[in-house]
Amino acid sequence: MNYMSNIARSEGDPKVIRTGPSSMDSTDRLARALGWFSIGLGAVELMAPGRITRALGMQGSEGLVQTYGLREIASGIMTLSTEKQTGLKSRLAGDGLDVATLLSAFRPDNPKNHNVALALVMVGGVTLLDYIGTLSTKVRHTRDRGQRRSYRDRTGFPKGIAAVRGIAKEFQGPPRTASRS
Repeated sequence: MNYMSNIARSEGDPKVIRTGPSSMDSTDRLARALGWFSIGLGAVELMAPGRITRALGMQGSEGLVQTYGLREIASGIMTLSTEKQTGLKSRLAGDGLDVATLLSAFRPDNPKNHNVALALVMVGGVTLLDYIGTLSTKVRHTRDRGQRRSYRDRTGFPKGIAAVRGIAKEFQGPPRTASRS
């Protein structure tokens, strides 16, 4: 049993006795993991841009790395929100920027080319995960635009219309008087 869910409840609220199965599937778990990864990577890029640029032989690009960190954090937050599809698409776009930036550092005069090559492989792997996440959330969370939901069978009355007929006649409120001033 999960007693943690009862901590923030008021005295009159019902208590959680047991929880049911989660509605999250592997697609949602992948999006969540990518969102947290993005926030963590962005925090590192914001706090330690010098270490990153030194490791890649890209000294002087610290401001760019910090800007990429802000982009990562924003994408991660969006991926963790209800707009996970947009967040994952922004992660894919960011991966493209990362690859382009790393390719510009992959030159014969860079003594850290092996680190750049390793970074390109890692970004490629994350890009693949972002692509898989984007496609799978699109399938799971996008409704077919051609089908419209029909609510013709719903009345808005939980017990049905027959249960509410005549209730207005039974109500005995104070008589209404018209006053003129």
